[in-house]
Amino acid sequence: MSSSTINLTPVCQNLAALQACIDSEVYCSDWEVITQERIAQFAQATGDFQWIHVDPDRARRDSPYGETIAHGFLTLALLGKYYEAFLPGLLPFCDIGINYGLDRVRFTQAVRSGSKVRGRFLLQEAQQEGEHIRLIFQVQIEIQGGSKPACVAQSIVLRRLTDSEKTA
Repeated sequence: MSSSTINLTPVCQNLAALQACIDSEVYCSDWEVITQERIAQFAQATGDFQWIHVDPDRARRDSPYGETIAHGFLTLALLGKYYEAFLPGLLPFCDIGINYGLDRVRFTQAVRSGSKVRGRFLLQEAQQEGEHIRLIFQVQIEIQGGSKPACVAQSIVLRRLTDSEKTA
């Protein structure tokens, strides 16, 4: 596959069109580099300064990876960015999104500093619940050239119907 975005995202004008996409991959992001600077910024934001993330000299010397690695939660935190890249186009009849939760999160491979990652989203479920559409995705954060993904998770998000859809 090429290193550019694989634009699979359909445009669904209603819930029935969205439900027709169940069991389909609806988005694959561009590859992006996880830099040491980004890892350090995440450590600063979260207070997680474990040396395996923030001390390149010690990581080269003492880490089984030979270099620093990204926090697992940094890779998971990318989901919000990816969702905003594709959900507004997938669901033009909705406006804001709400992160509802995660099930079965696993960090299956370390992301070394300087690695490229991308997110892939398979739609598993879509249902209307009041003024929201509840979506369940099987998500993988892949590492370019990696033998397995960095992270796999079942992610649940809500998208609020626009005012015109609420009254329809």
